[in-house]
Amino acid sequence: MANADSLRDTRIALAHGHGTMPAVGFGTLIPDPLVTKQATTTALEVGFRHFDCAERYRNEAAVGDAMQAVFKAGMIRRQDVFVTTKLWNTNHRPERVKPAFEASLRRLQLDYADCYLIHTPFAFRPGDEQDPRDERGQVIYDRGVTLVETWQALERLVDEGRCNAIGLSDVTLEKVREVVAVARIKPAVVQVESHPYLPEWELLDFCREHGIVLLAFAPLGHGMVPNLLDDPVITGIAQRVHKTPAQVALAWAVQRGTAFLTTSTKPDRIQENFEISALPEDAMRQMREEIATNIRFNSVVETGVPGFIPRAK
Repeated sequence: MANADSLRDTRIALAHGHGTMPAVGFGTLIPDPLVTKQATTTALEVGFRHFDCAERYRNEAAVGDAMQAVFKAGMIRRQDVFVTTKLWNTNHRPERVKPAFEASLRRLQLDYADCYLIHTPFAFRPGDEQDPRDERGQVIYDRGVTLVETWQALERLVDEGRCNAIGLSDVTLEKVREVVAVARIKPAVVQVESHPYLPEWELLDFCREHGIVLLAFAPLGHGMVPNLLDDPVITGIAQRVHKTPAQVALAWAVQRGTAFLTTSTKPDRIQENFEISALPEDAMRQMREEIATNIRFNSVVETGVPGFIPRAK
């Protein structure tokens, strides 16, 4: 078990990339650019050294502004911060991958990315419209490119030296297997929804077998119903170890060998999500054996369209 005071500083070696990824990460899916900049600055000051961005979020420039201000102040060095960004669905055609990657770097004001992910395995109609729809409101997919062709374009980014690692996001185990089977450069990271109500044990086992980091988004269930932070197993452990339910769920994520991303605009919540400590081994066993709820909150793996859809009551 990790030392209680060191869990938040856990770093995971990238078997298929350079360096290590901090297990504790901050997600930047925040609609307002000014709020994005403030939250990113707070996260850096609190101690987060792993930031997850995306072309789709339309706020990379705000993240870049926050990082550059901290770097220029001499508080933190660029090489100490792990920055991931993602290729959006409309840029899956191989000739569009490098321009999209370079545009993200310009917005982030960075010379290189620590990791670049295919945001989803679904290709949309290429163009500037991020969410192309037909007259019936249905997504217009691009049948003229395969996931493997897009992956090969990402491999070339690694060859050129401005991208240290590549990976997949919002994927099923089947899609991960498809890429791993043919990849010249294996995925370093697979980012998926995962939390105590969606532990993804089979996918995690596959990732371990192939040296891939499983990176969990929505590790607290995104506040959806059923709310995992109200789960009696988690609240009981929280009382016993004098931590919040959120801190218990996040510690569980790191101790089982994954990395996670949390997002908040509130300074006290950003601090809370960073201040995690190791759980007793019996608490880890209890969470695996006694939590029976199994639910996926985000249907992106079925459509390629991100979004948490509330369930009808």
